[in-house]
Amino acid sequence: MSMKKLGNRDRTDRGFTLIELLVVILIIAILAAIAIPIFLNQRKKSYVAQSQSALKNAATAIESYSIETGGDFTGIDGADSVANNAAYQLLSANGYKKAQDVQITVAVSGLIYCVTATHPNLNGSPPDPWYVATYSSNIGSPVVTDADAC
Repeated sequence: MSMKKLGNRDRTDRGFTLIELLVVILIIAILAAIAIPIFLNQRKKSYVAQSQSALKNAATAIESYSIETGGDFTGIDGADSVANNAAYQLLSANGYKKAQDVQITVAVSGLIYCVTATHPNLNGSPPDPWYVATYSSNIGSPVVTDADAC
């Protein structure tokens, strides 16, 4: 085959050049660099929502329990997410459904109760503010735990 015949090949017979392949790989890498942090942030938000949901679920079960006991919260004091715990079983009997990976603890002081939720997937470096969250019957909504929460 002569050089002239090689130069006159059809354009459809050509493959991709190395530069074209590198450009495509570079574009994919840039898109991945943008998408991965956004994806990780969405996972973190789902963990926060899971903690908040567990707190609201526990508060609803506690309120349901208190209706049955005439406003007395003492039976659920110290309830946590351990299935063999008697106080946890009282919560479960009143509609509480344990959220995966979320550990809850209930503290009662007279007519006020406080539910604390801990999510291990939020314990990064540094830990997310929602790593430990509370629901106090005084406040009425989930909040990031601080010294005044419970």
